[in-house]
Amino acid sequence: ITLGILDASFDSLFVMTEQCIIEMVNATSCEMFGWTEEEFVGQNIRMIMTSNVATKHDEYVSRYLTTGINKMMGTQREVVAQRKDGSTFPCVLGLSKCRKSGMICGFIRYLSAVMAS
Repeated sequence: ITLGILDASFDSLFVMTEQCIIEMVNATSCEMFGWTEEEFVGQNIRMIMTSNVATKHDEYVSRYLTTGINKMMGTQREVVAQRKDGSTFPCVLGLSKCRKSGMICGFIRYLSAVMAS
């Protein structure tokens, strides 16, 4: 039932390790970005970032893991994401940390769809 609920979401969901390795995605993630679940799982979340953000991403993660200073967890911000075909789109990214597992959940809402409604 839980996976069915996640797949019914209008937003993309990524569940990642603290090192940002993707452990799980929902169906919307695959539709929105053009990769299959098998292509996503085991990869770094950088794969959906534009190159200018992806190059800085490891530094941000390293700083968070080393210092514990949190600038993004529990917040939302507008970003530009990149699909498998290289096209980009505006979206809202929200990140939260699961208390029990320590996994990171990323929620992505396609901003153009929100603006159109």
